[in-house]
Amino acid sequence: MTLYGFAKFVVGGIFSPILGLRVIGRDNVPLSGGLLVVANHISYFDPPLLGGAFPRPISYMAKKELFSVPLLGTLIRHLNAFPVDREAGGTAALRASLRLLKAGACIGMFPEGGRNVHGTNAEKDGAAFLGAASGVPIVPAAIVGSQHVRPFGHVTVIFGEPFRLERNRKSDGDDLAKGTAEIMQRIRALEESIR
Repeated sequence: MTLYGFAKFVVGGIFSPILGLRVIGRDNVPLSGGLLVVANHISYFDPPLLGGAFPRPISYMAKKELFSVPLLGTLIRHLNAFPVDREAGGTAALRASLRLLKAGACIGMFPEGGRNVHGTNAEKDGAAFLGAASGVPIVPAAIVGSQHVRPFGHVTVIFGEPFRLERNRKSDGDDLAKGTAEIMQRIRALEESIR
């Protein structure tokens, strides 16, 4: 068993009942082929909760500084993370993501760019760019209750129906802004459906 598989078992199999994790819409997830899963982000628990609920492995971008931290860097590499240089604009990470998507992998992204605890983060266009450039399906997801993770609490992860953005390797700012708005609208609609 890989470290990723073990972590998925721990989160999905052991902590799910303790945390009151409920998963809705897992059957909306294509089980093969390149795929983007995009979700809201309010807690440090969101990546493992999303990964534990998702029926296939997810690769995440992580800031490159984390990979130089002893033990942590090795750990997150084994958990399918790959580095992004935020100061360089993330171009190398986007290219790496496109290669992974072409190879049939699933990339997980949080369009809010980081934890959006107060709802004030400006959305980033990276997910819209990858969706338009690759043409792969996008599965929207909403995580509700992760800011209050506690034993016997209630956390819900819901997956919506996959959709595609119009494939365009030359998308301009307006196209990407529209794509990002559509992604976020679908995530927010899922959030509202379970509140």
